[in-house]
Parts: sequence; structure tokens; C-alpha cells
Amino acid sequence: MSFSVFSYESLVHAVSGAVGSVTAMTVFFPLDTARLRLQVDENRKAQSTPAILAEIVKEEGLLAPYRGWFPVICSLCCSNFVYFYCFHGLKASWLKGKQSAPSTDLIIGIVAGVVNVLLTTPLWVVNTRLKLQGSKFRNADIRPTNYSGILDAFAQIIRREGGGALWNGTLTSLLLVLNPAIQFMIYEALKRQLRRGVPRELSSVEVFIIGAVAKAVATTVTYPLQTIQSILRFGQFNESTDESKLLSSLRTIKCLLVNRVRKYGMLGLFKGLEAKLLQTVLTAALMFLLYEKIASCTFRVMGLSSNHHKKR
Repeated sequence: MSFSVFSYESLVHAVSGAVGSVTAMTVFFPLDTARLRLQVDENRKAQSTPAILAEIVKEEGLLAPYRGWFPVICSLCCSNFVYFYCFHGLKASWLKGKQSAPSTDLIIGIVAGVVNVLLTTPLWVVNTRLKLQGSKFRNADIRPTNYSGILDAFAQIIRREGGGALWNGTLTSLLLVLNPAIQFMIYEALKRQLRRGVPRELSSVEVFIIGAVAKAVATTVTYPLQTIQSILRFGQFNESTDESKLLSSLRTIKCLLVNRVRKYGMLGLFKGLEAKLLQTVLTAALMFLLYEKIASCTFRVMGLSSNHHKKR
């Protein structure tokens, strides 16, 4: 098992996934900015994505949609490297050359997601704070922050809120491992369906479409929890300290969900979904396309048989 997990092939998948995701996120980063504003700024009116971006540019400058790009890219690179490495390493160990199934992909995706969350949540907490720093919010209750960079943000959060604050939203993140798990399960299942048992390399259009479909389904199903996750990472909430951390986290998630529904109705849980779908579907589709091409090219350069990459 250790040979399969700690292999050069798993490393190729991890690097390909990280490079693909960083490139795709950079291209569609402004869409993520619009999504995040709608999630955490409750008083901002829900509008179309272009309208939100136009407002941000008008009020905060031309480069505002790319605010916080570097910490997000750093977090995304580390996160996807860990996820792709764990997913393909565990898959190789489990299957040992046999054909995979949707249930297997789902279980492996969940395990890889848990490892990823526990290792990279502090990076995502910091990048959420940095990305929203200096934003002009409609909600006057939001407290301004003043971080000079990634390391300063880590230092200030630990000093003022304690080390545990770096794992704010971990419970929702653990619940949200279903998102990439569902995404990879659908993606791998659609790949197998398109090949119909014949090992072949999918076309760019096929990879782009199945990547988009997989992410659209996963995002829509888990979006309410993603909204709560963003709010928790931003740190602008009061959490009870009179009970265990787990009970406190569960109560906080429940309260945030209930308050959102009371204020805005069930649709309030999906505020920003249009921007999120636009961003995440296009990003995931491009990421899978780049990942497949980079991995395929690397395996060919390594001299491995082309079937090795095609039969995954």
C-alpha cells in the first residue's frame, strides 16, 4: 500500500491538479470575489455577477476584483496538491489495477477531503480574511482588519483570537468534503461512461463538459454549507465558549442557517449561487482539462504506456 501511496505517479497527479487549479482560478478569480461578497455581506443586495463586479470596481478600483489573489492561489495550490495526491494514491492502493466504481470513488474522495481539510484549513481562514480586507461592506457590523500579509495575518489571528481560530469553520469544511467527493465521483463515472470500457484519451471538449457537470451538481447540493463556511472563516460572529468545541460549532452552524432563513427565506441560503456556479463550474472545467493534459503529457515523457493514464 505504501508503494502506491508514495509513488511518482501520485506526485504527477498532484502537481498536475495543483497547476491546473491555480491557472483556472487565476482566469476566473473576479467571479469568486463577487461570490464571497454576497455570502458574507448580508446587506448587499443580490444582483447579477456583472453588476456586483461593476459595483466593486466603481467603489474600490479596477484591481479590487483581484484583491487577495496571492493568498488564495497559495492556499489553492497546497489544497489541490494534497487532495489529488491523496485521492490518486489511495485509489491506486485500494484498487491495485482493478476497475473503480462510483461508491469507491466517493469513499476515497471523502477520505482525501478529510486529510485536506485538517491540513489546509488555516490557509483558507487567512486567505478569506485577506481577500475581504479593505472591502466596502453594506453591513456596518463588520469589523475592519489590518493584515500586512499572510504571515502577519497568521500572527495577528493567533495573538488576538488564539490558535484555534485558524481552524474556524473546520466542521463545515469536514461536512463539505462531500463537495469534491461528489465532484470526483461524478467526473470519474462520466469518464468511464464515455469510454464504455475502451481505454482512450478523452477529447478536450469531453473533459471540459464532464468537469463542468460534475462541479455544478456538487456545488448546488452543498452551497448552503459553503455560505456558512465563508462566514465562519471571516470570523465576524460571536461563538459560545460555555460548551464543548464540537457542540459550540454545531450550534453556531445551526444558528447561522436558521438566522439566514428567517431573514431572507430559503433562497437566502443560496445567495450568491449564480456567481459561485459561474466561477466554480468554469474553474473546475478548465482545471480538469489542464490536469488531464498535463498528466497525460507527463506520463508520455516518463515513457509509461499511454494506457496507464487512459485506464484511470
